[in-house]
Amino acid sequence: MERLRTGNPQLDRILGGGIPMGSLVVLAGAPGTGKTILAQQVCFSNGTPENRAIYYTTLSEPHSKMVRHLEGFDFFDRSKLGVTVELNHLSTLAQEGDLATAVSEVVRHSFDVSPSVVVIDSTKALHEAMEHAEHFRAIVYDLASRIAHTNSVLIFVGEYSLADVATAPEFAVADSIVYMSNESEGVLDQRLLRVLKLRGSDYLSGTHTFTIEPKGLAVYPRQESNVARPAPAGEKRVATGVPGLDEMIGGGIPETSVTLVAGPSGGGKTVVGMHFVAEGLRRGDRSVYISLQESEAQLVAKAQAFGWNFRDAIEQGTLVVRHFEPVELSLDKVAVEITELVEGGARRVVIDSMGELEHAAHGAARFPDFLWALMSGLRTRGATVVVTSETAAFFGPAFELARGLSFVVDNVVLLRYTEVESEIRRALTVVKMRESDHVKSLVEFEIGGKGASVKGKFTGMAGVMTGTPVRTEEKFREFFNR
Repeated sequence: MERLRTGNPQLDRILGGGIPMGSLVVLAGAPGTGKTILAQQVCFSNGTPENRAIYYTTLSEPHSKMVRHLEGFDFFDRSKLGVTVELNHLSTLAQEGDLATAVSEVVRHSFDVSPSVVVIDSTKALHEAMEHAEHFRAIVYDLASRIAHTNSVLIFVGEYSLADVATAPEFAVADSIVYMSNESEGVLDQRLLRVLKLRGSDYLSGTHTFTIEPKGLAVYPRQESNVARPAPAGEKRVATGVPGLDEMIGGGIPETSVTLVAGPSGGGKTVVGMHFVAEGLRRGDRSVYISLQESEAQLVAKAQAFGWNFRDAIEQGTLVVRHFEPVELSLDKVAVEITELVEGGARRVVIDSMGELEHAAHGAARFPDFLWALMSGLRTRGATVVVTSETAAFFGPAFELARGLSFVVDNVVLLRYTEVESEIRRALTVVKMRESDHVKSLVEFEIGGKGASVKGKFTGMAGVMTGTPVRTEEKFREFFNR
């Protein structure tokens, strides 16, 4: 099926590849939801001298005002007006009630110039100008069927409610319906998009988020709508670069697996993630570091302190560091950016940390499903992933994972603090390695001038995981002196 690209790859993905040619699409929603911006983005992305984009307005607002509003967007190009994108008025004919004549003019001009796309904004205004709904339905059907013969995409833009979608005649005729809205969740406002109908084609269901940015609409598909079957962990090992740790896990992490590094604040989680990236850069692997806590500058400075030149790697394009502010974070926006980077060739991904992503779900039950969909997609695309998660307890054997992590991750490395002879030390243990053997010892874990390293077992001690270990001879005496 031949399709028209919208100018937004992620929206095209939601639509199953784009808008089917020769179809009628209704962009519906309340005022201020971004309908006109999306319609104009489609026009400027598709209009050519041979196949223009024709934009009809039905209100009395002058085109000069519309152009002023569009000038701030990257897709807008004033030099294209009248060459590849036409702006025309239907308001005079519509106000006179002669809608049939207006339709004939649209059809005649469409056959003359063979446009790629024809937009009428707003059809709701035309509908309200008609006295009889059945008459309007017949005119809409006539327009849609005649424009389809030119193989052009016909787009209706209108300020419709969901109740209108169920009753207005233009929706019965439409091949596709895209509904846009602004929703509030507490103090947070979100722009949402749903495909309610797409005749003859599959699409990603559910509610997707979008933002209006200088480039136009930036759409972020709901991850759970398109869950990839996760690739099984490979036999190849991906070294972490932490001295002593790789020896504990058979040479490294299984390729395309997901590894959780969990521990208290300051326990060394970020350092392990940075080791993983630094080792990848040394081996020529393109890497991505997603930070929801420290900025790029902070991470680069920290890496430099350990002797790793992240700045050069960033400038050379072998390392991408993305910092997302945890305030009003969009889960799907983060997921889209990570996925696009992996599709661009990244083979190592660090996400630091899961706590901020879980918080961004606003307590919703979707977080486990979101996480599963994201990790499955990254694994399918060939990435080996390390994620970090902060545990609440600084000492003691108990630890609690972020919601949904336990069934998503393949491997778990646990970091703890312990007190030995009035000195705080770090401990490390490999709790889980799916379908792979590993050393099960509890070992001392140190962070020094060259990063982290494993120093060996806590010899002669028991109860290290409790945070207050005792020497084994004391445990022996305690047992026999009961």
